[in-house]
Amino acid sequence: MNFAPSPIPATEPPRDCPLCPRLVAFRDELRVEYPDWWNAPVNAFGDADAWLGIIGLAPGKHGANRTGRPFTGDYAGDLLFATLAKFGLSTGTYQATPEDDLALNGAIIINAVKCLPPQNKPTPEEIRTCRPFLENQIGALSNVRTFIALGQIAHQSAVKALGGRLPKAKFGHLAEHRMPDGRVLIDSYHCSRYNTNTGRLTAEMFEAVFARALALREG
Repeated sequence: MNFAPSPIPATEPPRDCPLCPRLVAFRDELRVEYPDWWNAPVNAFGDADAWLGIIGLAPGKHGANRTGRPFTGDYAGDLLFATLAKFGLSTGTYQATPEDDLALNGAIIINAVKCLPPQNKPTPEEIRTCRPFLENQIGALSNVRTFIALGQIAHQSAVKALGGRLPKAKFGHLAEHRMPDGRVLIDSYHCSRYNTNTGRLTAEMFEAVFARALALREG
């Protein structure tokens, strides 16, 4: 499998990042069990000159941790990439592998936590430890004026990375927060299988978030 390079490589952690002992141990276990998987911090994916930044939670075990590309290979990616295509933010065809011809146009995906956490649940300490990478990636994306946070953990980490204050920026689907530097953060429920299966998030609700982001851009 070919793994996708980062569009902002100077901001990425090393492949053997040692900062979170629990995540390192889990990564080492998976490297033994699945030696052909990516099993490393997952790079950003998309357009380095993007106007829209999408902030996810963390890699999924059978998705990004396997394929090395955010949201690639699991259910959440099906909805995310279909939505990006609908709004003209991608070219090519998503085929759930980094070897497809999918490319993002005007959008980039980054994660609040770069490594796979057990049960998809990073600890507060792991989220804090990884935040400098998120801050560096946000800082490198000088053209991004709007961010979309997928889920509450991504929202909280994004608010802090953007210099905001959580008491003034409460999470809610389609909630909109102007950050101190003038950039806007829009919240969405995460596009996970659980949220869509339970009806907490519908395709129409998810599309409304991206429609709002485009409306902000068009002024």
